Amino acid sequence: MKKATVWVMTQDLCITSNCSIPHNELDWRFSRSGGPGGQHVNKTETRVEVRFDIDSATCLGPRQRARIGERLGRVVRVTVSDTRSQSRNRELALERLQEKLRGALANEKKRKPTRRTRASKERRLAGKRKRADVKRTRGSVSRDD
Repeated sequence: MKKATVWVMTQDLCITSNCSIPHNELDWRFSRSGGPGGQHVNKTETRVEVRFDIDSATCLGPRQRARIGERLGRVVRVTVSDTRSQSRNRELALERLQEKLRGALANEKKRKPTRRTRASKERRLAGKRKRADVKRTRGSVSRDD
């Protein structure tokens, strides 16, 4: 007889200070892990997959939805089968999903162009002068022979 375990998230998944995902918007799937492990692996469904559909999310604003959509795609999916415990794999999946979404929502700093230093300009010009001298000295060979 198979035991049914019920796991309920008690709080929302906090992504940023102004964005959190309610637990009912996450889609959970469980399956058997692959690899070595003997009878335990063959009997228990410890592999965890959590999916977050951006299009149907009510917790995201239009800018957040667009940013996550262009960086991660329309459905964000995390699969974990690191440990033999389903509950620990759930925790890891939530942490990884949180990291993914935080990374997608993070603002990238705009590059601030800097001026070239005087020394770098002088090195560049010195190199050009040296190359010009090499080319100038190549001239034609006189036929005095």
